[in-house]
Amino acid sequence: MPNTFAEISGVKRSLHVQVAREIARKILSGDVEQNEIIPGEMVLCEQFNVSRTSLREAIKLLTSKGLLESKPKVGTRVTSRENWNFLDSQLLDWLTDIGDNAQVYQDFLSLRNALEPEASALAAQNATVEQRMLLSSTFQKMDEISKEFDLKSWTEADLEFHRLIFLSTGNSFYLPFANVLCTMFKSFITHSSVQGSTCINEHRAIYSAIMAGDADKARQANIILLNKSKNRLTT
Repeated sequence: MPNTFAEISGVKRSLHVQVAREIARKILSGDVEQNEIIPGEMVLCEQFNVSRTSLREAIKLLTSKGLLESKPKVGTRVTSRENWNFLDSQLLDWLTDIGDNAQVYQDFLSLRNALEPEASALAAQNATVEQRMLLSSTFQKMDEISKEFDLKSWTEADLEFHRLIFLSTGNSFYLPFANVLCTMFKSFITHSSVQGSTCINEHRAIYSAIMAGDADKARQANIILLNKSKNRLTT
């Protein structure tokens, strides 16, 4: 196989995660192709300069994320892309760490367009008293930050605002997308923001509709936010 892996060094207890990350990066970038058999255990242990235990733990981790599968007398094979668990926050972190993320961000925005307006509508209907209090507290922070803009503070508050919306839907199938947001949102908001704009008025409309329990207004307000030019990626 033409692709080789670099030696790993680091804290012993996280060594298998570092190995998994390096193999995953090769797979996610396409350097190691789908359905390709990766080198055997002895070769990889030598390339990474790690023990068999660390390597096996790394392979197990990647298998749990759908990237690899091992078969007796065949070896360890990269699976096809449809098996990769893109809702896994660690896999997403490895993916965005590769570098060229334009397509990843475009796919993420497409997912937000499909899911987030309905999540806002469900939150308006189903959010508990405690969740509404948390959303209110978070929005007040956003409102204050918008008056004296700081990108780091805004990103953290904005992430929490949208995460709370997904958590407030009352629908268990929306919960994984809260984790996806945590991984994707920080780099996405920097990538898509225009001159540090916050869209505070659009966020206020979503917040007000949810607090009022108006599902239709919450849905429409979220659509308006997502359609704002500063929240779209250039093509």
